[in-house]
Amino acid sequence: MQHPQPVFDTNTSGGKDLGNLPEWDLSDLYPGTDSPELERDMAWLEKECAAFAVDFEGKLADLDAPGLLGAVQRYEQIDVIAGRIMSFAGLRYYQCTTDSDRAKFMADCQDKITTYTTPLVFYGLEFNRLDDDHLADLLAANADLARYRPVFDRMRAMKPHQLSDELEKFLHDQSTVGAAAWNRLFDETMAGLKFTVDGETLSLEATLNLLTEQDRNKRAAATHALAEVFQDNIKIFSRVHNTLAKEKEIDDRWRKMPTPQTGRHLSNHVEAEVVEALRNAVVAAYPRLSHRYYALKAKWLGLDRMQVWDRNAPLPMESDKIVDWDEATNTVMDAYAGFDPKMAEIAKPFFTDGWIDAAVKPGKAPGAFAHPTVTPVHPYVMLNYLGKPRDVMTLAHELGHGVHQVLAAEQGELLSSTPLTLAETASVFGEMLTFQKMLDGAQTKEERKILLAGKVEDMINTVVRQIAFYDFECKLHAARAEGELTPDDINALWMSVQAESLGPVFDFAEGYETFWAYIPHFVHSPFYVYAYAFGDGLVNALYAVYAEGDPDFREKYFDMLRAGGSKHHKELLAPFGLDASDPKFWDKGLAMISGMIDELEAMEE
Repeated sequence: MQHPQPVFDTNTSGGKDLGNLPEWDLSDLYPGTDSPELERDMAWLEKECAAFAVDFEGKLADLDAPGLLGAVQRYEQIDVIAGRIMSFAGLRYYQCTTDSDRAKFMADCQDKITTYTTPLVFYGLEFNRLDDDHLADLLAANADLARYRPVFDRMRAMKPHQLSDELEKFLHDQSTVGAAAWNRLFDETMAGLKFTVDGETLSLEATLNLLTEQDRNKRAAATHALAEVFQDNIKIFSRVHNTLAKEKEIDDRWRKMPTPQTGRHLSNHVEAEVVEALRNAVVAAYPRLSHRYYALKAKWLGLDRMQVWDRNAPLPMESDKIVDWDEATNTVMDAYAGFDPKMAEIAKPFFTDGWIDAAVKPGKAPGAFAHPTVTPVHPYVMLNYLGKPRDVMTLAHELGHGVHQVLAAEQGELLSSTPLTLAETASVFGEMLTFQKMLDGAQTKEERKILLAGKVEDMINTVVRQIAFYDFECKLHAARAEGELTPDDINALWMSVQAESLGPVFDFAEGYETFWAYIPHFVHSPFYVYAYAFGDGLVNALYAVYAEGDPDFREKYFDMLRAGGSKHHKELLAPFGLDASDPKFWDKGLAMISGMIDELEAMEE
């Protein structure tokens, strides 16, 4: 019997009627937790993993091209079934992270799959021991096998960093009680936090949402509530960060990774110097981007000094307009269709077939994401929709991911996955299309000003803020390598990047030093954050090519999304005449942001 779904009040947005908000239908993955289909797949997985090891362990080097192709395809099918099970368990859990039955179901699935897949650890290790010339001969002999070359290249990039087979198996077995357990502690602690603002008890998501309220007192009260609760729990968050950073340092040391960032760069299939060029370009641009914009914003707000709760404040001329779900849907779908009807067609089932979970609900994971699940199924989008204009942009963003994931699924399971640096391309492009659609429809100078300012803020949050986050992580991991960090140590590292990135107009209220505690990327995906800035800069450069009227742009753009993880960023950008390894490339993207600030400044004259 499937655990009954909790009955949620979908109208948890402070009494605002947002319309009929969609919920996930997870039956495309499995009908339920006790379904025969799930039981069948779990049994197949256990049997197939064991059989795979019997058939191939110690034998990869002796296989001919068709034999190796057979091994790769069987491994891919194992990946599909394991991914399908964990997608189902994970998505159910994120719908209500405080439901102990859902948490147990996910943990039990994870434990079983970890146990079943332990015999497969040999595969990557043994594959990486294949002689380079021998593998090259096999790829030359078989086009179907050669199609997987990008997967092999990424695997073999880890060759210098792999440990003995026995150690790798030990680490695989231990993974559920290592980083995964600390991740879960963080998620469950976050989901369970309650914040009291003006006598009302709120979740993290609802409290963060108050930071965009018109009422300055309400924003200040929310900031103080966040600071108070983070401080009360700071020892837990400090322990999570200390442990994960130390675990990473040990793992990196054993693997001979030259820097804490190396593993992320390798998995992103991006060169360290490209990331460094991006980081340096953004930091050099702080004065002409965030410092200049926030000085303008202080003027609009009538403030000599800005407080942290003013950073995301709406402009005084902004209305408190609530965008209901139907209007949000139509806005985004019209923008997508305006680019190409094919894009809207791909996006349509997200709205009609239960692929989006939109409402804010008790215990639901905060934030928003698009989860690709597995290539034979389809992605699912999670939102916490509260009807703010920026929530419309979040919908456009996550739907862009969804469209990208649908198109990339054509590559099959192993080749569909896009490196993080390119994974933000379609999402940020979808946002840009929606923004331009709204900007074109602006009736007045004030409306245009509000839209431009909102987009500049979003870009600053995506580029400046995420590079500041990246610098914080770099400092955190470097400091942890020298010894245990106290909460005060971590607070100081956080504040060192905040003042530099936000600029001289800001004061920082007491308590803000703990706000590193709630950022999930630091816990789940170390050094992930630069991918957002990479994606934004890349899309700004891409959009400039589109705006210049390249007649083949749409066709090239869809080809890029369909490529998934089958091509390197150099190869993907070449048809557009772009190259991310050229430092000038990043300046081109940043120039779009500063150009919008130029227009805002001109409106003041």
